[in-house]
Amino acid sequence: MLDRMLNGILVPLITPFDDAGAVALSALERLAHQVLDDGAAGLVALGTTGEPGSLDPGERQAVVDVAARVSRERGTTLLVGAGMTPPGGAIALSLVPPFVRPGEEGVVAHFAAGAGPRVIYHVPYRTGQDLSTATIRRLAAIPGVLGIKYATGAVDATTVNLLADPPPGFALLGGDDALISPMLALGADGGILASAHVATSSFVELFETWRAGDVKAARTLGARLAEVSSALFAEPNPTVIKAVLHAQGRIPTAAVRLPLLPAGPLTSADAYRLVNR
Repeated sequence: MLDRMLNGILVPLITPFDDAGAVALSALERLAHQVLDDGAAGLVALGTTGEPGSLDPGERQAVVDVAARVSRERGTTLLVGAGMTPPGGAIALSLVPPFVRPGEEGVVAHFAAGAGPRVIYHVPYRTGQDLSTATIRRLAAIPGVLGIKYATGAVDATTVNLLADPPPGFALLGGDDALISPMLALGADGGILASAHVATSSFVELFETWRAGDVKAARTLGARLAEVSSALFAEPNPTVIKAVLHAQGRIPTAAVRLPLLPAGPLTSADAYRLVNR
């Protein structure tokens, strides 16, 4: 079951807006189908890339409803963030408690008190809370905790130790786009990658190439995609990704909501060039 649910490249969907500033649900649905057509293994609704903090409750629910409908139709995995209740068959993407820095014992207690299928989102440069290898192993043993989106901003000793002996039945998914190739090389089960909006098939190819053991081809492709990801994250996510998607004609506008501002034209043009070269 885990191999089917949490393996491969998952795309954390942006939330497109129309010319009037409303959520463009039809564009969101098309985008979800497009990335699945290009080989994505699943979708994430209301991750950071989806700007959930700028959406009202009705908009957040509408986004989840669209993603759930597409996932049901396509038989793919759906993760749901922002504290929303996942619909039937979906999995919660649960952030390590941010800002309060509860300590590792507090993080374990927090997830042990929860229920239902969950993937932990570990992003210490946003939450302020580090986790050791030993603590991640304890989290993996909690019933209902199926995996982790691992986005520490580095491939360090903790990463190497964790992937050298991964907890059984626990998915390790890379969450730093530019580092996904070394994560896959070390044995990660896949990745949750915003960059895969605009280069879905290439990221899927990277995953499959590492799995096939073609090290030379994987290194070459991984280096190219790391450059693409760096360009897409040159300004706050998802501003550049939205600019590229709009330039490709896939969403009606490149608009974001405050506190984000639209990506600059030079940054957007550079990313578009790298994506389409």
